[in-house]
Amino acid sequence: MAATDFKDYYAVLGVSKTASADEIKKSFRRLARKYHPDMNPGDKQAEARFKEVNEAYEVLSDPEKRKKYDQFGQYWKQAGQGGYPGAGGANVDFGNFDFGQYGSFDEFINELLGRFNTAATGTPGGSRGNRRTYTYRSTPGGATGAGFNDFTSGFGGFNDFAGYESGKTAAAGADREATITLSWSDAFRGTQKRINLGSEVIEVRIPPGAKPGSRIRVRGKGQVSQYNQQRGDLYLIVDLKPHGFFQFEGDNLLCEVPVMPDEAVLGATIEVPTPDGKVSVNVPAGIRSGQSLRLRGKGWTQPKGGRGDQLVRIVIATPKDITAVEREYYEKIRASRHFDPRSYLSQVSL
Repeated sequence: MAATDFKDYYAVLGVSKTASADEIKKSFRRLARKYHPDMNPGDKQAEARFKEVNEAYEVLSDPEKRKKYDQFGQYWKQAGQGGYPGAGGANVDFGNFDFGQYGSFDEFINELLGRFNTAATGTPGGSRGNRRTYTYRSTPGGATGAGFNDFTSGFGGFNDFAGYESGKTAAAGADREATITLSWSDAFRGTQKRINLGSEVIEVRIPPGAKPGSRIRVRGKGQVSQYNQQRGDLYLIVDLKPHGFFQFEGDNLLCEVPVMPDEAVLGATIEVPTPDGKVSVNVPAGIRSGQSLRLRGKGWTQPKGGRGDQLVRIVIATPKDITAVEREYYEKIRASRHFDPRSYLSQVSL
C-alpha cells in the first residue's frame, strides 16, 4: 500500500484514536446501516462508503490488527504478514535511524512486530548486551549505505523475512467479509444457512439474536496465504429484511400501536404482538400520543442469553368516518369539555 492509499480508519468511523471497543462498534453499526446498499439502491458512493466502513471496522475491532495499525500506520498489513515497513518495493526513508541499538536482526524484527525473544535470556525482548553499532545512511537515489548492508549480513534480507524464524508459521491469509440477509424470525431464533463462496459451499450456524450490523466470524474461510496455504477468516455482516411492525431502538425492540381517543382518555386493555405471540397490555388512563410502555423481557434475544425489552409506542388514532351516534356524542363531549390543551399558548411570545 502506498502512502497515498493510506486510510485513517478512525476518521472513517468518526471516532478518536482512544475510542473504546464499544464506541467503535456503535459507530460501525450506525454507519453500516446508513450506507448499506439495500438502504441506498444504485448509489455507488454509498456502496463505496459501506465497503470503507466495513474495512475500517475489520481492523479496529480486532485488538491485534488495531495494535499493528496504531504502530505501523499504512504499513500495518506488511507487518502482520511477515513483512516490514517498506517491504515489497515501497520507497521508505528510514532517515538516520540507528540500527545499532539492536544486537541482531532477530532482535530488531522481534521489537518491530512486538514479539518476544525469550530463547537467549528467558525475558521479553532478549539481550541488548555486547551490541555492534550499525548506522543506516541514506544516499541519493534511495541506495543503501554500507552500514545497513553490514546490519543485514549474515541474517538474510528483508524479502526473506517470512521464514526467518525456524518453527514459526507465516501469517494466515487475509480475512474477507460478506453480507448475509436474514428474516426477523431466523435472526431471532437462530438458523443454519448455506453460503456459496464460489469455490465451495459451507454450512454456517447463525446464533439467536443477530441484529443489523452484527458480525459472525467463520474461522478458516478467508483468503489463502501464499506462504503456507493457511486461510484467514470470513466475517458475515448481518442485515435484516424490512419488517412492517418491529424495528430496533438501541438494544430494545420497538413497535407502534394505535389506540382510540376514548381508550387514551379512559384507559384500556389491548392486545400487542411480541416475538412470542400476543400479550395483553394495560394502557393507563390519560396516556399521551408518543408515550411508550415497556414490556420487560419481551424483546430481542440477547447474544449472552436472556431477552431485552419491547417498547410499545402509543399513537392516538383519529377516526375519519364516524356514525351519526358517534358524532352526537363527540359533539356533546366538546360542548361540555372543560380541559383546554392549548391554554399555555397565551403565554408564548418571542
